[in-house]
Amino acid sequence: MSERDDQPVNRLRKELPEEVPPSAVPPEEAVRERPGLTGRQRLVNGLWPPRVTRAQLIVALLLFGLGFGLAVQVASNSDGDSALRGARQEDLVRILDELDDRTQRLEDEKQGLEQQRDELENSSDQAEEARKQTLEKERQLGILAGTVAAQGPGITVTIEDTKGTVEADMLLDAIQELRAAGAEAIQVNGVRVVANTYLTDADKRVSVDGNKIKAPYRFQVIGKPQDLEPALNIPGGVVQTLEKEQATVTVERSSKIVVDALRAAKRPDYARSSSR
Repeated sequence: MSERDDQPVNRLRKELPEEVPPSAVPPEEAVRERPGLTGRQRLVNGLWPPRVTRAQLIVALLLFGLGFGLAVQVASNSDGDSALRGARQEDLVRILDELDDRTQRLEDEKQGLEQQRDELENSSDQAEEARKQTLEKERQLGILAGTVAAQGPGITVTIEDTKGTVEADMLLDAIQELRAAGAEAIQVNGVRVVANTYLTDADKRVSVDGNKIKAPYRFQVIGKPQDLEPALNIPGGVVQTLEKEQATVTVERSSKIVVDALRAAKRPDYARSSSR
């Protein structure tokens, strides 16, 4: 090779540095080249200065976003508490007063609703009780007026008059004695006896409220048998009077007497209720 051919090579050697500066050597190689360092020094040299890769940067950004979101959430949840903690004493007293007033209003509303419920329940009970009492009173008045049938304990009085000597006033005396003894319902030969019942003599027969009846006269009476029978058998009473007229009187007690003869309800011509 000629001298000319060696000139470019020499120039290239002159341009390249003879030694690589320590800063150009990678840290790992620098650490390996310094075998006298301790383990801690090697760890520190390996971590610092830090080297951030692209993946580490992405993870750091994600963690930052997550932390920021959590911080915002916690801050929004604690706004109410922070507002109360930062409020003045006068504001806290006012808030407490408003809460007390609201609680009292709710309590008053609750008591009002409970009172309305109780009134409705009581009103319903009273109405039902009044209805029952009205129906019971109607039945009682119907029995006395003869507009409804009745049954109960009582006696049956049979008067045999073979001689035809029994008159209307004698039967009326029997009815009066029975009423005085507590008779609640009476019928005679299928005719209901009521408060305005009257008896008359007509053509050797007896008429009850215009209905002619004939012997034997059969009384069906509802009441307490222990009171009704003795009332007829008192000395000088109905039984002795009828027996003097040669009539035969038979009295039988019974636990069930049926009075089913009815009277049509009649509206009074002049009397009116005085209740308003």
